[in-house]
Amino acid sequence: MQTIKFNTKYKSEMVDITEQVRDEVIKLGITNGLCTVFSTHTTASILFFENKDPKLRRDFLSSLSRIAPADAAYSSDDENAAAHIKSSLCGPRVVLPVVNGQLFLGKWQGIFFCEFDGPRDREFHIQVIKGVE
Repeated sequence: MQTIKFNTKYKSEMVDITEQVRDEVIKLGITNGLCTVFSTHTTASILFFENKDPKLRRDFLSSLSRIAPADAAYSSDDENAAAHIKSSLCGPRVVLPVVNGQLFLGKWQGIFFCEFDGPRDREFHIQVIKGVE
């Protein structure tokens, strides 16, 4: 398993990690299999999202903020309850095929690390399982 460490810059943001994942898959040299990208953080997520229009990312984050606003009255004493809710809605991982040594993504798909409680030191993990050749 490979671990990528980085820093987020904002309270809420979507970081395109597609190229980092692609580079790690190439380094591992696995031709066909499955690639899992996973976050161990409870206030961040990994997801597939449209990778061309940055305005869609802002729309997505603002939509999540309407679902789980930071200033809502939560029962929890945790000041980042909204971030936990957003992370749970989006999920901690994506799994995608590796075909002919490349990530199998749609034309407009990217892999994104979603920060909901930044800025912070973060990491995500990549594991590629070799398939039958």
